[in-house]
Amino acid sequence: MLADLVLAVHFCIAAFITAGFVLIPLGAAVGWRWVRQRRLRLVHAGAIAFVALESLAGMACPLTVWEAALRGGTVGETGFIGRLLYWDFPPTAFTLLYVALALLAAWLWRRVPPQAG
Repeated sequence: MLADLVLAVHFCIAAFITAGFVLIPLGAAVGWRWVRQRRLRLVHAGAIAFVALESLAGMACPLTVWEAALRGGTVGETGFIGRLLYWDFPPTAFTLLYVALALLAAWLWRRVPPQAG
């Protein structure tokens, strides 16, 4: 049960990060003010920066490790996130993807700047 809770939290974080890359530019184009909220943008940019930095450091996501331990398996072979997010690609491919997404978040910060406050 605890593993499922970790899974749900992990899925929500991944969905939040992914949705931000769609909703921020879309929202800017159609005038949604909420996509410029500084706190929201800090959390979004910070989350993908964390993912990129842990990948560059060669670390597995702590939530992935925790879920795998709770399910009695190893990282990448247990749980929904393991099957969904860890495809059979070399770790370098994921690192490059995460760094590219962190750079995209930085670009979005400049292109669609958050409002002060």
